[in-house]
Amino acid sequence: MHLTALPCAPVPGRLPEGPVWHAGRGDLLWVDITAGLVHRARLVDRDDDSGLPDLGPGTTVTFDRPVGAVAPCASGGLIAAAGTSFLRVDEAGVATEFARPAVPDDGTPRRMNDAKCDPAGRLLAGTMAYDATAGAGALYRLDPDGTVTTVLGSVTISNGLGWSPDGRLLYYADSPTRRVDVFDHDPATGALSARRPFADTGSAGLPDGLAIDTEGRVWVAVWGAGQVRAYTPDGALHAVVTVPASQVSSCAFAGPDLDLLVITTAAEGLTAEQLAAESHAGRIFICRPGATGLPVPPFADDPEHFPGGSTTSHDPRGSA
Repeated sequence: MHLTALPCAPVPGRLPEGPVWHAGRGDLLWVDITAGLVHRARLVDRDDDSGLPDLGPGTTVTFDRPVGAVAPCASGGLIAAAGTSFLRVDEAGVATEFARPAVPDDGTPRRMNDAKCDPAGRLLAGTMAYDATAGAGALYRLDPDGTVTTVLGSVTISNGLGWSPDGRLLYYADSPTRRVDVFDHDPATGALSARRPFADTGSAGLPDGLAIDTEGRVWVAVWGAGQVRAYTPDGALHAVVTVPASQVSSCAFAGPDLDLLVITTAAEGLTAEQLAAESHAGRIFICRPGATGLPVPPFADDPEHFPGGSTTSHDPRGSA
């Protein structure tokens, strides 16, 4: 099955990523990683006969550090994987540092990249070196009490988190491997085991962000290919969504019925000639893929039982 996605109204960004449908607010969140921006916008009617919605005017919170991803919190507000820290961001955009992983002090600058909550509301977030030094990144788990655990080391570009409908499988991509892997996932403890290959993107491009539908199919943004590819639970290719921008960075199911696929793309790193050829690079795209996504679990926080977080608030535009 081949599908085509349409561009949405928001202006192009540098490195848009991490789209997530915030069901409690009825809007879409996404980040522009290297610009340090968190955007929020609602779906609106589109002025054509496509039958698809658009994204309307929204709001933006600005940080002076990269923001790899955000997730809604059960208590309200957001949890952000920003710089090399985890920040709680309230409804006014004020951030509080909550936890920080033990990032190696070896002179290699790193930042957070993709992050998502597992079905129990624990946040998994990965890091990478700014220059993509091989093996310099890691995958961390942030528990609601502020405990941070390293669950995977020697990662180059941590990406593509998503869980099967029963929560017993985690799909994950270390992008330069050109492969999506799958782990057994213990829903009770969050423990990972039995890593094995799931799908190979080969010469077409690098696997980036991904999303899972209710049938257990894995929808993978393929950076460099201008595509989102959907794979069945046994790894067979199910569908291809064509996007008129080569650097497809992530995707997520959105809308009240979770029947829309929102796709982010990036302009960062493209030459002037490439940007001229890809006028939609950095835009958000949307399609109706004939599949329904899984609800997004919020970060399972409870402000009344937070022994581990800092209580000093700071404006996100402050120092990193």
